[in-house]
Amino acid sequence: MQAVEITAFGAPEVLRLGERPVPMAGVGELLIRVAASGVNRPDVLQRKGHYAPPAGASDLPGLEVAGVIESGDAAALAAAGFAVGDRVCALVAGGGYAEYCVAPVAQCLPVPAGLSDVEAASLPETFFTVWSNVFDRARLQAGETLLVQGGSSGIGVTAIQLARARGATVIVTAGSDEKCAACLALGAHHAINYQAQDFVAEVQHITEGRGVDVVLDMVAGPYIAREVECLAEDGRIVIIAVQGGVKAEFNAALVLRRRLVITGSTLRPRPVAFKAAIAQALREQVWPLLASGAIKPVIHSTFAAADAAQAHALMESNQHIGKIVLRWTT
Repeated sequence: MQAVEITAFGAPEVLRLGERPVPMAGVGELLIRVAASGVNRPDVLQRKGHYAPPAGASDLPGLEVAGVIESGDAAALAAAGFAVGDRVCALVAGGGYAEYCVAPVAQCLPVPAGLSDVEAASLPETFFTVWSNVFDRARLQAGETLLVQGGSSGIGVTAIQLARARGATVIVTAGSDEKCAACLALGAHHAINYQAQDFVAEVQHITEGRGVDVVLDMVAGPYIAREVECLAEDGRIVIIAVQGGVKAEFNAALVLRRRLVITGSTLRPRPVAFKAAIAQALREQVWPLLASGAIKPVIHSTFAAADAAQAHALMESNQHIGKIVLRWTT
C-alpha cells in the first residue's frame, strides 16, 4: 500500500509517499480501506519529533480515517453491528495516513447518513476529544457558559456546535474578524478577536462580571492565569494542548475562593476501553445530530495524500477555519 511517511523529523517537506505492507487486523480489530484521512495538530508535532506514537502503534502519522471495512475480527464486527463493506470512520493511535489502516472495532463509528468520506474523516479526533474533555471531564451542562480558545480550529468548530446543541452559551476567541464571523455563523453566541481585544475584559463584559463555567484551552502557558480570572464560581479549565508553553503562574487565591478546577487530558495513549465508551456516547447522543444536519463537519481544504506536506504547511499557517483532510481516492 501507499502511505505518507515521516522520512526525518523537520519541516513539512519530510512527509513523502512510500510503500508499506498492508497491516493485518488482530483480535477486536478491523481493516479499513481508507478513502480519506483527517489532518490534526498532533500529526504536526509527531512530524517534528515532539509527539511519539504510543507503544505498539504505527509510526505513520494520522489519528482519524474514513473508508470501507475490508476485513476484520468476525465476532467483534458482529457484536458491533458491522459487516465487511460497511462505511465507517475511526479514531486510531497512528497509521491513518495510509491506503489501509487497522482500527479497534470499538473505536469505529458508522458514517452518518448523507456525509461524504472526506466529511466523515474529519469527525473522530475532534468529536472524541471535545466529548471527553468538555462534557465528561469538565461536565458542561445546559445553561452554563463555555469559553473556547481558538474557535475556528477543528476542535473549536466542533466544540461550538456540540455545546450549543446541548444548551450551553458559547463564547470563542479567534485571531481575525473573518474567523470570528465564521464562529458566529456556526452558532457561537459571542466571538472575541484576541488580536484586537482583551479576552478577559470581554468575557467579564459579556457575562456581566459573572464569568464562564468552563474554558476549553489549547494554549496553556500564560493563558492559564488569564483564564482563571475569567471563571465563575465552581468554574473549570480543561487543557488539551500546550501551544503556548507548559509552565504557568496563576492566582491560587482565586482558585481557592471560587472553588475552581484546572484539569486536562490527552486522548491518544488512553486504552481502547476508554475510547470505546466515548464512541458509544457519540453514537447515541451526537451521531443523530450529524445525520439530521443539526451539526455538521466544517472542511476548510482537502489535499491529495501525495500533497500531505502542503496540508501540514496550511495547518501551521493557522489560516484555516475547520478541518484539513487528505484524500486517497479521487
